[in-house]
Amino acid sequence: MNGIRVDNLGPLKVVHFYFAKTDFRAILVVDNAALGPSIGGVRVSPSVTTEEVVRLARTMTLKNSVSDLHHGGGKAGIIADPHSPHRERYFRLFARQIRDFHDYIPGPDMGSNEESMAWMYDEIGRAVGLPEEIGGLPLDKLGATGFGLVECAEVACPYCALDLKGARVAIQGFGSVGKAAAKFLSQKGAAILAVSDTKGTIYSSDGLDVKRLVETKDASQSVIHYKKGTVYKPEDIFSLECDILIPAASPDVINENNVNKIKAKLILQGANIPATKGAEEALHKRGIISVPDFIANAGGVIMAAMEYKRKIEKEAFEAISTKIKTNTKLVLERSMKEHLVPRQVALEIAQERVLRAMKYRDSL
Repeated sequence: MNGIRVDNLGPLKVVHFYFAKTDFRAILVVDNAALGPSIGGVRVSPSVTTEEVVRLARTMTLKNSVSDLHHGGGKAGIIADPHSPHRERYFRLFARQIRDFHDYIPGPDMGSNEESMAWMYDEIGRAVGLPEEIGGLPLDKLGATGFGLVECAEVACPYCALDLKGARVAIQGFGSVGKAAAKFLSQKGAAILAVSDTKGTIYSSDGLDVKRLVETKDASQSVIHYKKGTVYKPEDIFSLECDILIPAASPDVINENNVNKIKAKLILQGANIPATKGAEEALHKRGIISVPDFIANAGGVIMAAMEYKRKIEKEAFEAISTKIKTNTKLVLERSMKEHLVPRQVALEIAQERVLRAMKYRDSL
């Protein structure tokens, strides 16, 4: 299947969509649905590939499993400009194509948002991360993923002799996840020293004012226009002095080429698949704790699952806190005890639950 790795978990289906008289294509991957209908975001990018969507769908299978949600993992990709004036048409056409794929529930992701999900819901009556006006729990507005990262940090910090209050933080990617993480971290007393986006990195040893930073980003489309601090290249954020590093943007940004430059004691994976396998192994050898994506950034999908069950905001935040704190402690305790890379521990826990569920599914 074009080099796509298939194993005992999946993927269950990989579907390509081509639309006549349009300038976009789309991909749907349902990785595994043994635990229930899959939930996963719709990523919109001119460069998104089938392989990337397959990897992200597997991450969602693991994330939903380890978070004890009754959902499998899926993902979709729309190959188009996320800022296109035709984006509503893209989402509506794509929604019509997946109308009968009831084992996939779309949600927001990079390049999509609550408005996008409202369009899809209007077409097929199936989506999460909806605007609150139509009964949703808006994940980005509420900062679900960023909130979960901070709950993870509170548990993880003691394992690397850190106190979250006063910890120095660098955030790679200042979109919805990065902004929310910065806000919740600063409320806990952490100091945000550096943030980056595609235009560059802004750094100040005295700390950055999160409110002003968000205002700057919203007004100018880049953090480099923040008035106080030193501007570096986007990739320089990985070599800056900090205690906690949060990659919150694209896949594989921590890799064999930059892993030895990292000075942080703790990495919280705010993006999906932000580090290569080799990089995670190298970090482990250096004694740097890297909490896997499907443990650290599960806040968004946990809230999405709560929305699907028609739970209220308070219940969703309580679920995020409980599940992420429990899983972080479980993974790091076993990682320390057995001298294993945290991802290996988390994988074993997540896969075991999926495999148990698969025994009850009709394999004929």
